[in-house]
Amino acid sequence: MSLSLLLLLMVGSSQAEHFLGTVITYYPKDTFTNGSVQVVLRYKTNFNSCGTLSWACLSGVCGNESLVQNTVDTESSGEWCQQEGKSTRLVPTNAPFQLHLDGGNWIGNIQNVTGWKAVILVELRNRSDTGKANTSPQTTILPLLRVPSNCSRDFNLLAFDPDGDEVVCRHANAVNNECEVCTAPSFLSLSSSCSLSFRPTSSSNEGSYAVQLMMEDFPRQTISLTQTDSSQVQRSDHDSISKIPIQFVFRVDSAVPSCTEGLYLPRVLPPTPANREQLSTQVNQPLEISIKAEASVSSISELLFSGPYNTDQETLAAGDYVLRWTPSEDEVGESHPICFVVQANLSSMKYQSELRCVIVTVTPDTTASPSPVTNSQIFLKMRIKSAVVLSEEVMRNTVLQQITDELVKRGLPGNFTLRLINFNPTTTE
Repeated sequence: MSLSLLLLLMVGSSQAEHFLGTVITYYPKDTFTNGSVQVVLRYKTNFNSCGTLSWACLSGVCGNESLVQNTVDTESSGEWCQQEGKSTRLVPTNAPFQLHLDGGNWIGNIQNVTGWKAVILVELRNRSDTGKANTSPQTTILPLLRVPSNCSRDFNLLAFDPDGDEVVCRHANAVNNECEVCTAPSFLSLSSSCSLSFRPTSSSNEGSYAVQLMMEDFPRQTISLTQTDSSQVQRSDHDSISKIPIQFVFRVDSAVPSCTEGLYLPRVLPPTPANREQLSTQVNQPLEISIKAEASVSSISELLFSGPYNTDQETLAAGDYVLRWTPSEDEVGESHPICFVVQANLSSMKYQSELRCVIVTVTPDTTASPSPVTNSQIFLKMRIKSAVVLSEEVMRNTVLQQITDELVKRGLPGNFTLRLINFNPTTTE
């Protein structure tokens, strides 16, 4: 027992002194008749050696947790290890709550940021526009991004919202208690659309920086959020709904003789998917992402990625890789982010390609044999609001198709026919 305790303390000490950031998102799953809600939170924690860590309740009722943790990827030289936690929580109501991750210390950095803190706001009240609980923006990030001090580079972070909301990024701030020390690198500009822009800087700014961002979702029109007790709040397009943290290390390396991609810095080649590309795959069917890059002066050494923990990486040749991921039944309807860079070496220097990210939506397995259903009919009575009076032709040719598409999107198998059997066009409802 003493030996086990000593080993746990050693792991905890390693984590406390070598933090490289975190990111967390959430997906509501089921709402039960007693008003309780099941929500799945997926988070990445980054240290320079693998260890486990979980989020704690900060405010509200955070429910009971079932937690599974696994390693996602490690940098070959041992500079970092990223682990993914899947936290399934059963909360008694759909009231919002907050979780936080805090401790110490960040890896050595120019800003002298030591203690770390990250906060997520989970909003599960039902939206008036979708009829469902809100889902957070979906994103991920590598533990460490790097660029030579004399090279310009834009990092367009993945910013995908399953509800169709506008996604906005900002620096974390101390006013909202979102970070321990919130100093942002002055030479790294952030747009509201979640693009980080680095421009050449002096050698005096070379080194590591702690980047601490917040990503929020804003409805595109005013909506209401309804709680289990029937109370409601309004959210306009100026009000954020949920917020998630994105924290990582940004390293400014020594100047490189040339910033032209394909020489020292790896250049990404086809058939690598474009940044922010939206992909889809069926449950239990492997998705393959081909990634290619070249560098004529440096030597490409590895592919680094952040995504679901059970993503497999295959190296076909230097600069030629395949990421392979097979989603489970539990992930149907969800969207999962995957980000990657290709890294090259020259002597003691490391060079990274541009950051690319994709979002993968999981659809039902259409190859599975459906249960036999014969001559089943379901009658729906619907009230549709329109700015103009709808004709029966428009209803049959346009509105029915939109309803069909929405039902399939929400998980109904596509082998059904929707027919209009009665229609009253005398009002706009």
